[in-house]
Amino acid sequence: MPSLKKQGIIKVEDQTINSETAGTPQDDESVQNVAAETTTVDTAEVTNNAEAQAEAEVLAEMEATPEVRKPRHYYDNPSETSHDDFDWSVDKRNVASYKEDQRQQMDTLYGGTFKAIAESELLHGSIVGLTKTDAIINIGFKSDGLVSLNEFRDMPDVKIGDEIEVMVVEKEDKHGHLHLSRKMARAARAWQQIVDFYKTGEVVTGTITSKTKGGLIVDVYGLETFLPGSQIDVKPVTDYDQYVGKTMDFKVVKINETIRNAVVSHKALIESDIEQQRSVIIGQLEKGQVLEGTVKNVTDFGAFIDLGGVDGLLYITDISWGRVTHPSEVVHNGQKLNVVVLDFDDEKKRISLGLKQLTPHPWDNLPAEIVEGAKVKGKVVNIEDYGAFLEIMPGVEGLVHVSEITWSSQPINAKEFFKLGEEFEAVVVTLDKDERKMSLSIKQMTEDPWDTIENKFPIDSRHKGTVKNITPYGVFVELETGIGGMIHISDLSWIKRYNHPSEFVKTGDTIDVAILSIDKENRKLALGHKQLEEDPWNTFETVFPIGSIHEGSVTRKDEKGATVQLQYGLEAYAPARHLRKEDGSNVEAEETLPFMIIEFDRNDKRIMVSHAKVWEQVKTEEKEAARKEATVETEKTKKAVKNIQSKVEKPTLGDLGALAAIKDKMKKAEDDAAE
Repeated sequence: MPSLKKQGIIKVEDQTINSETAGTPQDDESVQNVAAETTTVDTAEVTNNAEAQAEAEVLAEMEATPEVRKPRHYYDNPSETSHDDFDWSVDKRNVASYKEDQRQQMDTLYGGTFKAIAESELLHGSIVGLTKTDAIINIGFKSDGLVSLNEFRDMPDVKIGDEIEVMVVEKEDKHGHLHLSRKMARAARAWQQIVDFYKTGEVVTGTITSKTKGGLIVDVYGLETFLPGSQIDVKPVTDYDQYVGKTMDFKVVKINETIRNAVVSHKALIESDIEQQRSVIIGQLEKGQVLEGTVKNVTDFGAFIDLGGVDGLLYITDISWGRVTHPSEVVHNGQKLNVVVLDFDDEKKRISLGLKQLTPHPWDNLPAEIVEGAKVKGKVVNIEDYGAFLEIMPGVEGLVHVSEITWSSQPINAKEFFKLGEEFEAVVVTLDKDERKMSLSIKQMTEDPWDTIENKFPIDSRHKGTVKNITPYGVFVELETGIGGMIHISDLSWIKRYNHPSEFVKTGDTIDVAILSIDKENRKLALGHKQLEEDPWNTFETVFPIGSIHEGSVTRKDEKGATVQLQYGLEAYAPARHLRKEDGSNVEAEETLPFMIIEFDRNDKRIMVSHAKVWEQVKTEEKEAARKEATVETEKTKKAVKNIQSKVEKPTLGDLGALAAIKDKMKKAEDDAAE
């Protein structure tokens, strides 16, 4: 568009700048604005002849309308004249202005020469100027934008004419400037590329810039992404610092659109390569094939073997024909060995390997000397409730049943008798090579002691034994290996009754016993402990006769009665009704009081006592004594009366009075005696 100033359309008249307003900052600024507008119009170009003709018509009309300027005094005293007729469209610089429809038409013509832009839009622009701090970017908009040189650190040789991509941050900031950013444009473009790579699965290249909690930070096209420690390699990585500064290939495995965060993985690429190798190797596998591998990892249940790009599992039961407690007993990490392919699954990509299958089964090469009746030596490798397994040689085991441990008829707990790793000698009882089974016996290593039991343990003989087990009804005592018997609870003591044998003895205690009886057929001995002493009840019968009173202490009490401790350690029982005291209360536990023997049973070894009988008997004796005394007095009185009567021939009034007094005394004595 031709310059309006050159066409003589825009005029700046000298008289508009008078002596009163000349030189003021406001007028200087106005002049500068006019110059700027003139410069802007000079740089515009006419797009076609129609637009130029329309512009000329508008400007001609503007010149035909002279500017109306009010005299100065009109502004000095606004109260004198109304402002309602003030023409605000007239420029103070005496330059004609556009009408509203003309202005809109000119804006449309002027705006059509520039491209439309939107905030957050990515655009390409060229560098048209450089300052010490910024680069001036032309994107084809009505004004140029500035981008800080800090955003060109990756372009040290930036120069005028370079084409770059920028993002429109603001079309017009608070200063009226076009705000552009190359950094934000790169970040947006990088994020879009990462999203595309995530969707397509394409491999990206990034540089590890730093270490962070749980992993590493990777720069991918200028955007920071996160590499978890578990995704660095297929093997566990503990030293993250060794990867800082390295450029590696990655796969985008996770994105977050909201916060624009991405997770990358290097392990996924390695696994992808391994998976390809695995498919090739599995496709060439055959059952029974022998391969060379390297022990990669030893676990509790087996070992993983690296077969050259694919792993197979050597299960613990396939390591050796013998029992293996832990795979580390046979194999270790890094060890190279030959293994046989037992099975594989194409779908699950699993390979089962074996090591023991490379050697013959030991049962197929069983030594000729191992036959029924032979003596063998083995190590305890497994213990069950029903017995223990002895390993005679690697892969060959025999069972020692609990019934073949000792000659004793008492039940034996195999887990208490055997310990893992212990060695025992045993006799081969049965042998089945086809079924690969063997039964052993430890007790048959010695003669059966029950055949001559009466020679060593005759009846009434005394011995020492060890308490092996305690039940509510008795104590099991072992006299020697394979020989033992039971002491019934009633045979523990002559004088004391126990509610449970544990009140008398504990498991593991040594106790003296007497042999009461022998049952060879059932392999049982009846033992006794109280029989070591004579029965004291023969003597107790004379010491505690019925009706005798003894001091006793109440040891236990319940609703039915109480247990009373007498002298010599004897225990007696007092029913509840016999625990009543003279004052009406009852005897309590731990009280010491006199008790009367009311029952003595020598056969059942039982004594019954009573405290109530003691004080009741005392009262009865007191009453009997009073009655006897009253009877004696009555007899004396009767004799006195008879004596008087025999001496008096004729009664007188005085005699009659004395006789009446005697009768009253006799009656009183009889009444007292009756009471």
